[in-house]
Amino acid sequence: MVQEKSRYFAQKPSFFILGSVVISFLIIALFIHGAFSSIQNFLSSFFWAFSISITQWAGLDFIYQLIDRYFSWMQTPVKKVFVQIISFIAYSASAYIVVQFANYYLWMGTPPSKSWDWILKAIPSTLLISFIISLIFTAIGFFNAWKQSFVRAEKLKVEMMAYKYESLRNQINPHFLFNSLNVLSDLVYDDQALAVKFIRQMSDLFRYVLDSRDKELVPMKDELAFIESYTFMLKTRFEEKLSINIDVEPRPDDYLVPMTLQLLIENAVKHNEVSEAFPLRINIRRNEDSLEVENNFQPKKAGDTSTKTGLKNITQQYAFFSERHITIISTDERYTVRVPILKSLEK
Repeated sequence: MVQEKSRYFAQKPSFFILGSVVISFLIIALFIHGAFSSIQNFLSSFFWAFSISITQWAGLDFIYQLIDRYFSWMQTPVKKVFVQIISFIAYSASAYIVVQFANYYLWMGTPPSKSWDWILKAIPSTLLISFIISLIFTAIGFFNAWKQSFVRAEKLKVEMMAYKYESLRNQINPHFLFNSLNVLSDLVYDDQALAVKFIRQMSDLFRYVLDSRDKELVPMKDELAFIESYTFMLKTRFEEKLSINIDVEPRPDDYLVPMTLQLLIENAVKHNEVSEAFPLRINIRRNEDSLEVENNFQPKKAGDTSTKTGLKNITQQYAFFSERHITIISTDERYTVRVPILKSLEK
């Protein structure tokens, strides 16, 4: 967002040129004596001042954009200020010397060897002006970054609330309860021991849902423990038609957005055929600093059309905590969602 602000002058060339003209008149009034004595003197003075103004302004704006692209106010503010001030001063002095050499030669016929002493005397003033300009750019950039981060944080708070509502609604939706209670009613008559275990797992599942609804991030080990309860209930329902393999060793500083894995598993079950002829295989594994949820791709011939609302919501939540994005890889045989593993320092 700040980058867009820094490109303002490039996007408004008329304002850019008008600003350079105004600065040129200021340079003439303050530093060039006798500029208004004749039209010839005025024109030569104006183009002299305009060449200084436009090269300084255009160059500093370009450097500001470049630095803004590689240094963040949020992550490296001190480094950005240091690099920006040094770059501005170095460019300003260099550009001023080159432009002055050219002006002395074009308008007065003075070669660089003779104009160097005159130019050298003006460099301290140029450096002071450049330093002031760099402070102005820095202040404006910092203010814009602060304003944009504030707006973004407020927007993401609203999105977080919407996601939590959507997530909670998905976890305790009537279809899930209906299917779970149907499985439980059959188990009560067929296998009472398994029915008791099913009830405990169901209790653990809903306890986690209620406990995590007010949390922004949860440790991965807690999410995986929750998924054990969730997958137990699914596998009790689908039996050999569904296989969920979890090959992840959580680390103490690994965090996830709550219900991430449950949402991805639910999407896989909801949108793919799960039958004896076409069993669904879901694999969850670590891939460097990401978590992958992969399933064999066998979409239902008929059923609910995917709106991708769940994936969109969870993508927005991860954007709040990390610059790394959720990646979706879809082929004719596999469907993989890669989710960044967050660290405690990112919270």
